[in-house]
Amino acid sequence: MSREIVAGVDGSPESLAAADWAAREALHRDLPLRLVHAWRWEPLDLPLAQDPSAQQRAAREVLGAAEATLTERYPDVPLSIELVGDTPVSALLGTTGRAELLALGSRGHGAVTGFLLGSYGQQVIAAATVPVVAVRSRDGAPAEPPAGEVLVGQHGSPEDSAAVLRFAFETAAARGASVRAVRAWSLPSLYAYSPSSLMLADEAGGLVPYEEKALREALAPWRERHPDVPVTEHVELGSAGQVLLSGSGAAQLLVVGRRARRGALGGRIGSVAHAALHLAPCPVAVVPQDVDPRD
Repeated sequence: MSREIVAGVDGSPESLAAADWAAREALHRDLPLRLVHAWRWEPLDLPLAQDPSAQQRAAREVLGAAEATLTERYPDVPLSIELVGDTPVSALLGTTGRAELLALGSRGHGAVTGFLLGSYGQQVIAAATVPVVAVRSRDGAPAEPPAGEVLVGQHGSPEDSAAVLRFAFETAAARGASVRAVRAWSLPSLYAYSPSSLMLADEAGGLVPYEEKALREALAPWRERHPDVPVTEHVELGSAGQVLLSGSGAAQLLVVGRRARRGALGGRIGSVAHAALHLAPCPVAVVPQDVDPRD
């Protein structure tokens, strides 16, 4: 099945910034772009004249305006539009079978908003089987520096972070950018020590060399696949969210992972992704780690 990049559009500055980012990413990756707007007639229980056809025309105008702007800016990107008669969450999740990634608008410093209001954005990020990129708006354009590193957080074993590293390296390769891979670590509690863990740390020469070795091993297969991508390794004591945010100011993209978690209130995205989406000044890609990366 052919792949494409999908952007959710609702006419807000945030969603238009996300669509612009998606168009440039489509150009980098040589992929088509699809703009999606969800609209479904739900009459209100109010004594007001309600015209479903007028609302549908307004929805089409939102798509048409975005299409016209992006066609002018990026004439070489194959572009299509789709008006989906469904809820926003279902509409976007329904595109993941053919999408390489989804792009959504984000206001940051609060709930993930833009194309999806309230908790909808988090629902999409928590449930999507493809990477979702949240793009912040700056005067209607993406808040993204013209150059910079692709900053990625690595955690756990090479298998744990394979999907996240794959996306970071592929994005950097398409953009001609470098990768900064960050592994944050913390001192284990007294009760977490065991003879086997102490032996592994001793064999590596201490806790810091052990973490550095773990990062090198996780990066090795992706360096081999993308030998032209410059890579900087960074290991730092601290929480993953704080360490990543401290380096996100000059990044053109921050890539973090999330595992599928279900709670009483629905899907959860994890503390690191939550912090990045709220506070990172650059676009943030949230990559599902519970989906095996393609060979």
